[in-house]
Amino acid sequence: MNKDNITNNEQTDEENEEQAVTCQVSDNGIFASENAKHNIHCLNVIGQIEGHYILPPQNKTTKYEHIMPALVAIEQDMSIDGLLIILNTVGGDVEAGLAISELIAGMSKPTVSIVVGGGHSIGVPLAVSARKSFIVPSATMTIHPVRMNGLLLGIPQTLSYFERMQERIINFVSKNSRIKPERFRELMMKKDELVMDVGSVLDGETAVNEGLIDSLGGLSDAVQCLYSLIEQQKPIRKALSALSIVQEKPFRKKALRPQQLRRIQKPQQRVKRPPE
Repeated sequence: MNKDNITNNEQTDEENEEQAVTCQVSDNGIFASENAKHNIHCLNVIGQIEGHYILPPQNKTTKYEHIMPALVAIEQDMSIDGLLIILNTVGGDVEAGLAISELIAGMSKPTVSIVVGGGHSIGVPLAVSARKSFIVPSATMTIHPVRMNGLLLGIPQTLSYFERMQERIINFVSKNSRIKPERFRELMMKKDELVMDVGSVLDGETAVNEGLIDSLGGLSDAVQCLYSLIEQQKPIRKALSALSIVQEKPFRKKALRPQQLRRIQKPQQRVKRPPE
């Protein structure tokens, strides 16, 4: 009976582990590799980036309220060595995309992004937010001005708001890539390429030549680049951890009472008087 119970418990544990992995893959698109050289986390940004408004259920979306806590957890998790971001997005909410991009750019762990399929619209800041960016030859990136759906007021303040929002995107992209702000603005306002819109469509090689993406390559190139960044940063992380141990808070001494001070003080030597 005991052997049967032990066997049943082992089978139950294995089934629970398989179910947990299956739920993780189906919910987050994450699969943990067991025999890897370094433990890297794969973050998928796919479909449309959902912001403050819920998109229709038939749309494939990436919810920013899921991505942002995940980035915080990755930054704190000591078992994760680096982050690989896989992009295949049509764009979406501007502020949500910029918020995710700023979080990725502010991470201390090594980050590498790779554009497969497409990195359109607000996917451009997401692609350049990593330390190193890759794009496959068949992928494309669309650069266009900021657009907004719904009821708008036709007043100068609305146009000024759009211009300021575009400047935020241009400044972020130019600071995190090799493209100049003037050239990015020129690609954004190009009139002779898109039929129903203003902007440009860049393939993989053109995106690299323009300085928007660092390198042209595939998955193995991105993973090897991330491995090299991890190995370069490991000595720095060890030194910082050792420094943090040395620079711990000093022990705060309690104030001694007067009675304790008297005990610590040396007793005064009595002077012997000569005999009379």
